[in-house]
Amino acid sequence: MASLKAVPLMAFLTAVMFLGEVRGYSKLYDNMDEYGGVQFLAFSFVTFLLFTDMCIYWIHRWLHHPLIYPLHKPHHLWKLPTPFASHAFHPLDGFAQSLPYHIYPYLFPLHKGMYLLLFVFVNLWSVGIHDNDYRLPGFLQPIINGAAHHTDHHLKFNYNYGQYFTLWDRLGGSYLHPSGYSGTGPHEQVKQHLARQNGGAKSNGNGVASKKSD
Repeated sequence: MASLKAVPLMAFLTAVMFLGEVRGYSKLYDNMDEYGGVQFLAFSFVTFLLFTDMCIYWIHRWLHHPLIYPLHKPHHLWKLPTPFASHAFHPLDGFAQSLPYHIYPYLFPLHKGMYLLLFVFVNLWSVGIHDNDYRLPGFLQPIINGAAHHTDHHLKFNYNYGQYFTLWDRLGGSYLHPSGYSGTGPHEQVKQHLARQNGGAKSNGNGVASKKSD
């Protein structure tokens, strides 16, 4: 329900930004050869991720300032996030964190097709870091800010603000090694709790059975 309430206003504000971009106020372009073809597309992909990751880190961290946090607090009602929580923001909060995606093509050349691809990608990424699926190749776990990192952000608030990478959390002193990678995450704790309950139920059952046989 929170997502359904937030999306219409966020979509309207996003459409306003898109309108300015396609009306010629941005540096979006159509012809791939204009800026060096495929090589520049690859360069744009990398720099877009690096630029937006840096900006979102600082916007997100600013949203945790005590004076601003009430705007961001609705998103943290989900201590264990779900894919639906990925868009469950106060509309101004959600739009503020999406601003870097729109600022980039106003500052730097970006192919329109690549921009569309990146816009789809960042939305899928946002869903992915809220889905509690921690699977990542071991060598990427210290680099990529995945679902395990973001789950701990929801639980502990002042850590792992990053969007794609752990770079800015490390530089900003807010990096926390995910509990999900250490076997102490919330899902592991739930499993252990259920195992203890089931073990207790079995032992109680045996105890009752032994009493009846006596």
